[in-house]
Amino acid sequence: MKNFGSKLSELRKRKGYTQEELAEILGVSPQAVSKWENGLSYPDITLLPEIAHLFYVSIDELLNDKAPEIVLVPEQEKKDLNQMILRIVVNSNDGDKVKVNLPMSLVKLGLEIGMQMPQVSNNDALKSIDFRQILNLVESGVIGKIVEVESADGDHIEIIVE
Repeated sequence: MKNFGSKLSELRKRKGYTQEELAEILGVSPQAVSKWENGLSYPDITLLPEIAHLFYVSIDELLNDKAPEIVLVPEQEKKDLNQMILRIVVNSNDGDKVKVNLPMSLVKLGLEIGMQMPQVSNNDALKSIDFRQILNLVESGVIGKIVEVESADGDHIEIIVE
């Protein structure tokens, strides 16, 4: 099981940030980030939501190395599609970082008119992902991290529905 420091280091490297860049984003010193990653100290509790949001993980996953859950929401608790967001995060091996946040209603409309997601992010790694199937899952009540792909050439893709 990974500790907080090794998890933070892994997430930081996956996003392509240096300790200095992460420190600047969070408003702390690079030494603080180094201490966190080496298990010598921990961030202030008020920073945890910001860190989790930055890396698109839950606070549970950040602290406990708990895999994010895919949840099937009961019919009576389902959100309206107009209130849901599709988050696509692509970190390519060549250094490109793409973050796309789209309302699910726009995704549905785009699919209905024949639009493909690679047109949105211009990334070939998304061509193998069936967004119609993702839409079907979401309409049936599935939310969470729906897709996580590590391609052979080092691209990392996550698709999250909230």
